[in-house]
Amino acid sequence: QVQLVESGGGLVQAGGSLRLSCVASGRTFSRYAMGWFRRAPGKEREFVAAISWSGANTDYADSVKGRFTISRDNAKNTVYLQMNSLKPEDTAVYYCAADRGIGIQIMVHEYDYWGQGTQVTVSS
Repeated sequence: QVQLVESGGGLVQAGGSLRLSCVASGRTFSRYAMGWFRRAPGKEREFVAAISWSGANTDYADSVKGRFTISRDNAKNTVYLQMNSLKPEDTAVYYCAADRGIGIQIMVHEYDYWGQGTQVTVSS
């Protein structure tokens, strides 16, 4: 069992930056691939970024490529999402998720554990 707790959300102006953190409980964090997803009002949850268990491989949604960076620190059981050049359309609740499988997954149903989410609001 893995418990995930996100933090770092907030209100920021367009063009600004935020860094989200997700701390995982348990001693097996390094065995999980990790992902960030988001859900905007009235929309489905969508993939944002993912990182392999070692951190060697990453993947991003086209909408955030070049602006967002996912990273992890296995010694701290933490995964990060650095968000730069934020846009109003990035406004959403952001969730981190853990996947026991091999490789990087971009589909919601591939992930086994989810955090409660953190709100990110970007004003124009």
